[in-house]
Amino acid sequence: MTQPWTVVVPVKPLAAAKTRLRGAVPGVPHEELALALASDTLDALRSCPGVAEVLVVTDDTRVGEAARRAGARVLPDVADAGLNAAFRHGAAGVAGWVAGLTADLPALRPGELAAALHATLTGPPGVRRFVADAPGTGTVLLAAPPGVPLDPRFGPGSAAAHAASGARPLAGDWPSLRRDVDTADDLATAARLGLGPRTAALAAGCLTDSR
Repeated sequence: MTQPWTVVVPVKPLAAAKTRLRGAVPGVPHEELALALASDTLDALRSCPGVAEVLVVTDDTRVGEAARRAGARVLPDVADAGLNAAFRHGAAGVAGWVAGLTADLPALRPGELAAALHATLTGPPGVRRFVADAPGTGTVLLAAPPGVPLDPRFGPGSAAAHAASGARPLAGDWPSLRRDVDTADDLATAARLGLGPRTAALAAGCLTDSR
Protein backbone atom coordinates (compact mmCIF):
# COMPACT_ATOMS: atom_id res chain seq x y z
CA MET A 1 0.00 0.00 0.00
CA THR A 2 1.36 3.39 -1.01
CA GLN A 3 0.26 6.71 0.46
CA PRO A 4 1.28 10.19 -0.66
CA TRP A 5 3.37 11.82 2.04
CA THR A 6 4.06 15.44 2.90
CA VAL A 7 7.39 15.83 4.69
CA VAL A 8 8.22 18.88 6.80
CA VAL A 9 11.88 19.88 7.14
CA PRO A 10 12.77 22.86 9.35
CA VAL A 11 16.15 24.52 8.73
CA LYS A 12 17.63 27.17 11.00
CA PRO A 13 19.43 30.22 9.63
CA LEU A 14 22.77 28.87 8.46
CA ALA A 15 24.82 31.00 10.84
CA ALA A 16 23.00 29.41 13.79
CA ALA A 17 22.71 25.87 12.43
CA LYS A 18 24.78 22.84 13.50
CA THR A 19 26.98 24.79 15.91
CA ARG A 20 28.75 21.67 17.20
CA LEU A 21 30.01 21.05 13.66
CA ARG A 22 31.80 24.39 13.47
CA GLY A 23 35.35 23.75 12.27
CA ALA A 24 34.68 20.08 11.46
CA VAL A 25 36.01 20.48 7.91
CA PRO A 26 39.11 22.71 7.94
CA GLY A 27 39.01 25.52 5.42
CA VAL A 28 35.28 25.17 4.72
CA PRO A 29 33.03 28.01 5.94
CA HIS A 30 30.55 26.71 8.47
CA GLU A 31 27.52 28.05 6.62
CA GLU A 32 28.59 26.20 3.46
CA LEU A 33 28.77 22.92 5.36
CA ALA A 34 25.37 23.46 7.00
CA LEU A 35 23.83 24.27 3.62
CA ALA A 36 25.39 21.17 2.05
CA LEU A 37 23.92 18.92 4.77
CA ALA A 38 20.47 20.34 4.21
CA SER A 39 20.74 20.26 0.41
CA ASP A 40 21.81 16.61 0.31
CA THR A 41 18.99 15.72 2.70
CA LEU A 42 16.45 17.50 0.48
CA ASP A 43 17.74 15.89 -2.70
CA ALA A 44 17.41 12.42 -1.17
CA LEU A 45 13.97 13.28 0.14
CA ARG A 46 12.73 14.48 -3.24
CA SER A 47 13.94 11.19 -4.76
CA CYS A 48 12.00 9.12 -2.23
CA PRO A 49 9.06 7.12 -3.62
CA GLY A 50 5.79 8.12 -2.00
CA VAL A 51 6.81 11.66 -1.06
CA ALA A 52 4.35 13.99 -2.79
CA GLU A 53 5.46 17.28 -1.25
CA VAL A 54 8.34 18.65 0.81
CA LEU A 55 7.75 21.70 3.00
CA VAL A 56 10.90 23.48 4.15
CA VAL A 57 10.34 25.82 7.08
CA THR A 58 13.07 28.45 7.12
CA ASP A 59 13.84 32.16 7.17
CA ASP A 60 17.25 31.71 5.58
CA THR A 61 17.39 33.08 2.03
CA ARG A 62 20.04 30.64 0.79
CA VAL A 63 18.24 27.65 2.27
CA GLY A 64 15.00 28.82 0.67
CA GLU A 65 16.67 29.11 -2.74
CA ALA A 66 18.22 25.65 -2.43
CA ALA A 67 14.90 24.18 -1.30
CA ARG A 68 13.04 25.62 -4.28
CA ARG A 69 15.70 24.29 -6.66
CA ALA A 70 15.13 20.86 -5.08
CA GLY A 71 11.40 21.13 -5.79
CA ALA A 72 10.31 21.90 -2.23
CA ARG A 73 7.82 24.50 -1.05
CA VAL A 74 9.17 27.05 1.42
CA LEU A 75 7.27 28.37 4.43
CA PRO A 76 8.49 31.19 6.69
CA ASP A 77 9.65 30.09 10.11
CA VAL A 78 7.93 31.03 13.35
CA ALA A 79 10.26 33.71 14.69
CA ASP A 80 12.34 32.53 17.66
CA ALA A 81 9.81 29.81 18.50
CA GLY A 82 12.14 26.83 18.13
CA LEU A 83 12.35 23.57 16.23
CA ASN A 84 9.11 21.98 17.42
CA ALA A 85 7.12 25.09 16.58
CA ALA A 86 8.59 24.96 13.08
CA PHE A 87 7.52 21.33 12.70
CA ARG A 88 4.00 22.17 13.94
CA HIS A 89 3.81 25.17 11.63
CA GLY A 90 4.74 23.11 8.59
CA ALA A 91 2.39 20.25 9.45
CA ALA A 92 -0.58 22.43 10.40
CA GLY A 93 -2.13 22.65 6.94
CA VAL A 94 -1.51 19.06 5.88
CA ALA A 95 -4.65 16.95 5.56
CA GLY A 96 -3.02 13.62 4.71
CA TRP A 97 -0.05 11.60 5.92
CA VAL A 98 2.64 13.91 7.28
CA ALA A 99 6.17 13.38 8.54
CA GLY A 100 8.79 15.59 10.11
CA LEU A 101 12.41 14.96 9.10
CA THR A 102 15.61 16.53 10.38
CA ALA A 103 17.77 18.41 7.84
CA ASP A 104 21.12 16.86 8.80
CA LEU A 105 21.05 13.50 7.02
CA PRO A 106 23.70 13.89 4.27
CA ALA A 107 24.04 10.12 3.72
CA LEU A 108 20.29 9.52 3.44
CA ARG A 109 19.24 6.82 0.96
CA PRO A 110 15.77 7.40 -0.54
CA GLY A 111 14.98 3.70 -0.33
CA GLU A 112 15.57 3.61 3.42
CA LEU A 113 13.29 6.57 3.97
CA ALA A 114 10.65 4.97 1.75
CA ALA A 115 10.86 1.78 3.80
CA ALA A 116 10.43 3.68 7.06
CA LEU A 117 7.45 5.62 5.74
CA HIS A 118 5.88 2.40 4.47
CA ALA A 119 6.42 0.77 7.87
CA THR A 120 4.27 3.44 9.49
CA LEU A 121 1.32 2.14 7.50
CA THR A 122 1.49 -1.35 8.99
CA GLY A 123 1.03 -0.47 12.66
CA PRO A 124 -2.09 0.28 14.71
CA PRO A 125 -4.32 2.93 13.10
CA GLY A 126 -4.24 6.46 14.44
CA VAL A 127 -0.79 6.10 16.04
CA ARG A 128 2.24 8.29 15.41
CA ARG A 129 5.52 6.51 14.65
CA PHE A 130 9.12 7.64 14.96
CA VAL A 131 12.63 6.59 13.97
CA ALA A 132 15.32 7.10 16.59
CA ASP A 133 18.82 8.23 15.63
CA ALA A 134 21.81 5.88 15.66
CA PRO A 135 22.57 6.33 19.39
CA GLY A 136 18.89 5.73 20.16
CA THR A 137 18.26 8.89 22.17
CA GLY A 138 17.29 11.39 19.47
CA THR A 139 14.74 11.35 16.66
CA VAL A 140 15.28 11.74 12.93
CA LEU A 141 11.75 11.04 11.67
CA LEU A 142 8.28 11.47 13.17
CA ALA A 143 5.20 10.46 11.19
CA ALA A 144 1.46 10.90 11.73
CA PRO A 145 -1.60 9.58 9.91
CA PRO A 146 -4.39 11.84 8.63
CA GLY A 147 -6.30 13.57 11.40
CA VAL A 148 -3.60 12.99 14.02
CA PRO A 149 -1.45 15.98 15.06
CA LEU A 150 2.27 15.51 14.48
CA ASP A 151 2.93 16.67 18.08
CA PRO A 152 6.74 16.87 17.77
CA ARG A 153 9.06 16.55 20.78
CA PHE A 154 12.43 17.02 19.05
CA GLY A 155 15.43 18.01 21.15
CA PRO A 156 17.62 16.26 23.74
CA GLY A 157 16.10 12.93 24.75
CA SER A 158 13.45 13.19 22.03
CA ALA A 159 13.14 9.43 21.46
CA ALA A 160 11.98 8.95 25.04
CA ALA A 161 9.82 12.06 24.81
CA HIS A 162 8.10 10.84 21.66
CA ALA A 163 7.53 7.41 23.18
CA ALA A 164 6.08 8.99 26.33
CA SER A 165 3.71 11.03 24.18
CA GLY A 166 2.23 7.87 22.64
CA ALA A 167 4.31 7.57 19.48
CA ARG A 168 5.70 4.12 18.73
CA PRO A 169 9.27 3.46 17.54
CA LEU A 170 10.07 1.88 14.21
CA ALA A 171 12.83 -0.71 14.46
CA GLY A 172 14.01 -1.08 10.85
CA ASP A 173 17.67 -1.34 9.88
CA TRP A 174 18.06 2.03 8.18
CA PRO A 175 21.61 3.24 8.89
CA SER A 176 21.60 6.22 6.52
CA LEU A 177 18.27 7.46 7.90
CA ARG A 178 19.42 7.10 11.50
CA ARG A 179 22.76 8.86 10.90
CA ASP A 180 22.09 12.50 11.66
CA VAL A 181 25.16 14.72 11.86
CA ASP A 182 25.79 16.88 14.92
CA THR A 183 29.55 16.44 15.42
CA ALA A 184 32.73 15.81 13.45
CA ASP A 185 32.60 12.14 14.49
CA ASP A 186 29.04 11.89 13.16
CA LEU A 187 30.20 13.36 9.86
CA ALA A 188 33.01 10.81 9.61
CA THR A 189 30.51 8.00 10.24
CA ALA A 190 28.16 9.41 7.61
CA ALA A 191 31.08 9.53 5.16
CA ARG A 192 31.62 5.80 5.63
CA LEU A 193 27.96 5.26 4.68
CA GLY A 194 28.40 7.51 1.63
CA LEU A 195 27.76 11.24 1.64
CA GLY A 196 25.57 13.11 -0.77
CA PRO A 197 27.43 15.05 -3.48
CA ARG A 198 27.42 18.51 -1.90
CA THR A 199 28.71 17.39 1.48
CA ALA A 200 31.17 14.99 -0.14
CA ALA A 201 32.62 17.77 -2.28
CA LEU A 202 33.27 19.95 0.77
CA ALA A 203 34.70 17.08 2.79
CA ALA A 204 36.93 15.74 0.03
CA GLY A 205 40.43 15.13 1.35
CA CYS A 206 39.32 15.37 4.97
CA LEU A 207 36.99 12.39 5.27
CA THR A 208 36.77 8.97 3.69
CA ASP A 209 33.64 8.75 1.56
CA SER A 210 32.67 5.28 0.36
CA ARG A 211 30.03 6.39 -2.14
